[in-house]
Amino acid sequence: MISRRILRIKVLQTIYSYYQGEGELINAQKELAASIDRSYDLYFYLLQLCVEVADYCDRQQEAAKLKYMATLTDLNPNKKFVHNKLIEQLRINEALQSHLTARTLSWANYPHVAKSVFNDLALTDEYKAYMADKDNTYSKDKAIVAFMLEKIVLENNDFFDALEEQSVYWIDTVEFFVGMALRTIDRYKASHGTDAKVLPKYKNDEDAQFADQLLLKAVANADKYRQLISDNADNWDLERIALLDILLIQVALAEIEQFPGIPLRVTFNEYIEIAKNYSTEKSPLFINGVLDKIVQKLRESGDVIKPADVSTEK
Repeated sequence: MISRRILRIKVLQTIYSYYQGEGELINAQKELAASIDRSYDLYFYLLQLCVEVADYCDRQQEAAKLKYMATLTDLNPNKKFVHNKLIEQLRINEALQSHLTARTLSWANYPHVAKSVFNDLALTDEYKAYMADKDNTYSKDKAIVAFMLEKIVLENNDFFDALEEQSVYWIDTVEFFVGMALRTIDRYKASHGTDAKVLPKYKNDEDAQFADQLLLKAVANADKYRQLISDNADNWDLERIALLDILLIQVALAEIEQFPGIPLRVTFNEYIEIAKNYSTEKSPLFINGVLDKIVQKLRESGDVIKPADVSTEK
């Protein structure tokens, strides 16, 4: 399930693009929806990469049998990774394969990625120990796939280059979607067949509406929020504040006013963390200070009445 932090980031990116251009709000909504859908695709693309890596290993082993001076090892390869039971389950998973087909997702144009990932994996002590282990258990099959995703794929330059070529929506969320893939693998059981569940795009209907509503409220109340920023940014004219910082505060204020179920501290923490990754070094402190002053005034006026404590939101 896509976390609300990822949804907040998608809203921020979309609203930044909206203000940089001259498009209609309806088009920004469509762009936001497309961005979220494309990000969700990465989850399936990562699971399929596991299958591609095993397939590459199989092709290499079969090709080695045809060598003129093939060794006994070449002629009798260790097929443990090729027949990894978790990967076999991914290969036949109906939900995974259906999504890949519907969204035309394929590694066909990037065969070097599977090769590169496998070559890196094969050099590790973890893979060598896995292949040498005579104890052929499902749990160990799961463990080597999880290791490959977390420790090999996330360090592979060819993988990141391929993602960058295909979608601007992928690079900054890779670690999150690797985490989703890992949670999926962790939930798999040896008894699962073709109908094992994949993680849904959203946790619930509220999350499904969250990003679109946040975008709409932030734009609809832009003049009000920017005036609040200007009034409470000590010794700073609005024109001198970085646009991204303005937008971070603007979207945060929309969340504070329009989503009463989200505690203040959650909103503060989320946008400060986003600022650390997407804005300047001084932005988190600046954003926290301005937001704090605005919220104090809104609470005094009764415009904001909501809990300040952290919720269980993920």
